[in-house]
Amino acid sequence: MKDGSVFSHLLDQKMKRRALLGGLGSIALLTVLSLCRRFLPHTSPVPPTTTMPAPPSPLLRPSPTSPSTFSAALPLISSRAGVTGAAATPSTPTRTKPTSTTTPLPTSTPSPTSTPSPTATPFPPGPPTKLGLCITHHHPQILELVRTGNVAVIKTMSQDADFLGQLKALSPHTLFVGRLMVGQIDLAKVEPKKSARQLVDQLLPIATDPHLREIFDAWEGYNEPVTIDAEQMKRLAELESERVRLLAREGIRSVVGNFGTGHPPLELWPHFFPALEAVREHEGFLGLHEYSAPTMQFGVHGEEGWLTLRYRKVYRHYLIPAGLKVPLVITECGIDGMVKGHPGPQGRGWKDFVTYWEEQGMGADGPGNYIEQLAWYDSELMKDDYVVGAAIFTMTTTRQWQSYEILGEAASILQQYLSVHPAR
Repeated sequence: MKDGSVFSHLLDQKMKRRALLGGLGSIALLTVLSLCRRFLPHTSPVPPTTTMPAPPSPLLRPSPTSPSTFSAALPLISSRAGVTGAAATPSTPTRTKPTSTTTPLPTSTPSPTSTPSPTATPFPPGPPTKLGLCITHHHPQILELVRTGNVAVIKTMSQDADFLGQLKALSPHTLFVGRLMVGQIDLAKVEPKKSARQLVDQLLPIATDPHLREIFDAWEGYNEPVTIDAEQMKRLAELESERVRLLAREGIRSVVGNFGTGHPPLELWPHFFPALEAVREHEGFLGLHEYSAPTMQFGVHGEEGWLTLRYRKVYRHYLIPAGLKVPLVITECGIDGMVKGHPGPQGRGWKDFVTYWEEQGMGADGPGNYIEQLAWYDSELMKDDYVVGAAIFTMTTTRQWQSYEILGEAASILQQYLSVHPAR
């Protein structure tokens, strides 16, 4: 499948109303694909799921300097040899945005102008959604989304008990995941049990606060740790196992791993099994980040991906065969231009790709385009019963991450999407 097919289902939005997408016949689909192949240059397909090559050294990025900054915003990404192929074409319903049209006129007349684009149709009802939010501070639109009863997970570094308590009261079935601002960890030098004890000592005064204890369901450890070999993964597994056990003594659950997009190398997962065994014993979660660019579908091949839907490789080929089908929380997801080897501009958040999407024939409705991609991702998450939810990065944030923020029109479209799904 060629790279142009990344956009094939998105072009469908401009050719069919959402209600008709599911019934798109094979002849029509081939027509769409042939039209789309012009959008991107020919490149090699994504490696098959049996290949699983190890990535080169990860691309590290600077950590934010402000303690109030959500440093998990951008994943630590490694490029994969050959990860340049297109996403599979999903059959998920989408918000349809018809293209603008022009009518050819005789050469003696003025140049034609585009007709106005009709308003996109709303999302139709569907099964329970698994989308959630990353938040940093209060905003009225957060309340509007949470009132739908359909926000699966909220990930935050905030400790505002009044605001978070209000959200929890509105949606008691939402999973609340907390994270402390702590520095990165050097797994080449770490003393696992000592580091676990230090991290727990920092967290306990917060996690055991009577007001916050009622809100948070689980806490992360170190953010996006980078393991480059088996020994480092073993140290991380020992550290996380100890952290899980120490917190469990206080009745606090953990989210382990919290690996960045494209990490860790797949062959290292067996060395992390001790941490997952602790999670299974103490009712915790595995945490992963999944970002892609220029669309959420890029890098997906069939039912699995190297960026988004990478978690399926982990579960199908490693965790499930080992009897470690633990609950999964995608604690960050979305568009992130920091992934390597993707087509299009080298931007950051989804707002940096709006013009590019329009150039590829996806229309000028950038917020709608983005929510449609998240709806596709949600439709895939729904197929896997072990996935608890995926937190979109980000609903609210600090200034340096504003190209990722969905406040405003994107959040309003997301609210409509959430509102037509069954409440949790």
